Amino acid sequence: MHRFNVLSNLSDNMQGVGCLTLAIFTISLQTVAVKWISGDYPVLQIVILRSLAALPFTVLLYRYEGGRGLPVTQQHRLEYTRGILLFFSYTTFMMGLAALPLAEVAAIRNSGPLMITSLSVVLLGERVGWRRWTALLAGFLGVLLIIRPGSTTFNPGSIFVLISVLLYALTAIVTRRLRAADSSATMAYYSTLVYLVAAAALAPLAMLIGEMPDAHPGVAFLLRPWALPTPLDLAIMTGLGVLWAAWMYFLARAYTLAQASIAAPFEYLALPIDAMWGFLIWGEVPTWMTWAGAGLTIASGVYILYRERNEATGT
Repeated sequence: MHRFNVLSNLSDNMQGVGCLTLAIFTISLQTVAVKWISGDYPVLQIVILRSLAALPFTVLLYRYEGGRGLPVTQQHRLEYTRGILLFFSYTTFMMGLAALPLAEVAAIRNSGPLMITSLSVVLLGERVGWRRWTALLAGFLGVLLIIRPGSTTFNPGSIFVLISVLLYALTAIVTRRLRAADSSATMAYYSTLVYLVAAAALAPLAMLIGEMPDAHPGVAFLLRPWALPTPLDLAIMTGLGVLWAAWMYFLARAYTLAQASIAAPFEYLALPIDAMWGFLIWGEVPTWMTWAGAGLTIASGVYILYRERNEATGT
């Protein structure tokens, strides 16, 4: 019976990794779209229009899971906390995205798995062996190969992305706490609702401050005046809502099924995916050190899953 339970847990971990991979690919499409229109609209306008489009899709996902009516929760504090963390994580991420190449943004985001694993040990009490820590540190070394601290001019956009990564790691931990109480669609619904309310509350403040001359691109993205979208841009923002709902669902599902310390290394897949889009759309060509770092980060994630499978099967 014990062996059967272990194999069942392994199956959950593998399903969680699959959901996380889908989430990463989905969010990469949103990243491309946001970077494409970031020079014309403020970040809060994009968030509000996207959330309005996403909200009904989260309800459809809830119905798909077998729910009726609107999603309900008994964990309001945790749901709202998760939504606030995601809101500020995504907002700071987009501010960094407006100032940095896609590959560099993805490289900084690759510090996320190390943060998630560390927090999962401290806050959730998950056990991580020395081999997994070694693999995670190797992945972080890959990130350093890509960023090469001190070799380039410092860009404040990196700070925005780092803040985003820390908040995202905390979100993953809260998701683990919610998994026994709420479905993935319920989490997506409440997070999207919090996004809408938070963005609407902050929009007047951004308008009151107004544009700042010679502001950093990330700050300019936050304070830019609202503009009437073209039909194409409106379609893109609406499409962002669909992508957002799908990403929220897959993300919540991933960390509901899998241990945070197992799923987290696969966040590294964002790097080659974003580098691909950067090359195809903007002609960004990563250096050989970027590819070397990407190889290390991906290898660390594959090794983590390999160790988990061996431990579960006793081989």
